[in-house]
Amino acid sequence: MFGMSLPEIIVILVIAVLVLGPDKLPEALVKFAKFFKYFKAQVSSAKSNFEQEVRIAELKADAAKLKSSVTDISSNVRKKLTFEELDELKKSASDFSEELKNSLDFSQTNSDNENSRIPSENSRIPNENSRISSENSQNQVLDKLNSDPLNNKIDEQKAGKNV
Repeated sequence: MFGMSLPEIIVILVIAVLVLGPDKLPEALVKFAKFFKYFKAQVSSAKSNFEQEVRIAELKADAAKLKSSVTDISSNVRKKLTFEELDELKKSASDFSEELKNSLDFSQTNSDNENSRIPSENSRIPNENSRISSENSQNQVLDKLNSDPLNNKIDEQKAGKNV
């Protein structure tokens, strides 16, 4: 106990009996036991508090690492989604440009045909039909743009950024 051997403990007890006397010795031993018990409880409490603080620090470090990895993963997912959306946007833009070129070529072909024909009552009917079909194809292109979910999603994202 405390690095003392049995003879040293006996010497301390003999000195305690001589100094305190047989009347005060039991009270002193009770007080010493209570102090030792209190000291032991305080050391145990400090040790458990220290261990708890260490565990909390480790949990905070683990949470920070987890948060960092989740943030990295979510940014990677967003980048992939953004690139996929960009590819879809490019595809829809190229489709739109092709349809627009086709409708322009169709309109130019019809206007060339109008100029080359001799105006007569019968020739006006096909020209009216081609003008109507040209307007219909332009309306179809506009309807396709309005119904394109990618364009709607981009508009929603722009609206979300403005808020």
